Amino acid sequence: MNTKPLLLAAAFAAFAVPALAAEFYIVQDSSTKRCTIVEQKPTTTTSIVVGGGTFATRTEAETSMRTTKVCSDSVGSGGTTTTTTTTTR
Repeated sequence: MNTKPLLLAAAFAAFAVPALAAEFYIVQDSSTKRCTIVEQKPTTTTSIVVGGGTFATRTEAETSMRTTKVCSDSVGSGGTTTTTTTTTR
């Protein structure tokens, strides 16, 4: 049995899967009206996903957060913050 193709496929999967797993969300806390960028979709009812859904890179999420109306409106009432939630798998 030729194992070279299997080894190449395994090596490719090892590098491709972590890159594909990165997802960023812009969420707004309904009580404070502050927007943040997180790596996991919120599971609480007090956080609302805004800005178009899922982003592949943090830069895309930051750019969208600057142009998302509900986030830019909150600048005058306390500012917009970005945080990172680390996920361990």
